Amino acid sequence: MDGDPADTDGPAPERADPSAGDRDPDALIRRAGLRGNPDFDQHFLVDDRVLDRLAGYLPEGADTSHVLEVGAGTGALTDRLLASADRVTAIERDPDLAAFLRTEFADAIDADRLTVIEGDALDVDLPEFTASVSNLPYGISSEVAFRLLPAKRPLVLMFQQEFAERMAADPGTDDYGRLSVTAGHYAEVEVVETVPREAFDPQPRVESAVVRTTPRDPDYSVPGVATSSPRNEEVGDADRPGEDFFMTFLKAVFTQRRKTMRNAIRNTAHISGLGDPDAVVDAAEEELMSARAGNVTPAEFAQLATLAWEVGTPEQREAGTDD
Repeated sequence: MDGDPADTDGPAPERADPSAGDRDPDALIRRAGLRGNPDFDQHFLVDDRVLDRLAGYLPEGADTSHVLEVGAGTGALTDRLLASADRVTAIERDPDLAAFLRTEFADAIDADRLTVIEGDALDVDLPEFTASVSNLPYGISSEVAFRLLPAKRPLVLMFQQEFAERMAADPGTDDYGRLSVTAGHYAEVEVVETVPREAFDPQPRVESAVVRTTPRDPDYSVPGVATSSPRNEEVGDADRPGEDFFMTFLKAVFTQRRKTMRNAIRNTAHISGLGDPDAVVDAAEEELMSARAGNVTPAEFAQLATLAWEVGTPEQREAGTDD
């Protein structure tokens, strides 16, 4: 469900550092001496009202002892995060902007409250963070989101509005797809605010939206992973291929979302790695095989993936038995 537009009141975080949080975003751009380059996904968030609300969208009681920011830009959001978090790590790919952040926030760095990592968020080693609040570069927003989601930490992330709505969509709706199922596998996903283009400098071509994800375990199990096992803690490496297969299975069948599941499973064995897709179709319930991917619930996808893992001789499982 869409949240409030940018000109409404919203939650405001308590301040951990009263000296932080007051930097003017336009003044930061002037001091940096750099204009955002849309070709490099640089759209700086300059609306104070949105900036002031973002950290407050974290779930109630969220641990803000170490907040991760991806795509720090000129530091307008960094400044707000320092006002509410004990410690912040900011990742910035542009070397000139990273150098500016180190100068602008030298006091916070000296106080060991801010770390600036220069590099691509898809390549650098991520720290052990407790939450993330980020205005993501749109070009890599999907990849970054799915690097953060498995960490099981609360996230507040800015996306293109269309992407955000697909991420939070329910089964049976036009926006529902692989993205909805995959994101929902790791967390409860909500669109909490829509943000107009005018809130950015330079303005992007599309509207944006803020998404909040609250970590949770799904109410279903996937192949090789027990429902009650917290991922990355009690689940051993031997179980991981089952969850990886679930994601691969989703990717495969959603490439043919307009086909029945019967045909989608048969037609995408080269993607899913199923050695015997007919065995899966024959073993599954007829009603489910007649449905289309856009109407299949996450629990039903998990049921099908488990069945495929057991009878469809997937490559990942066969490789595991050969080790």
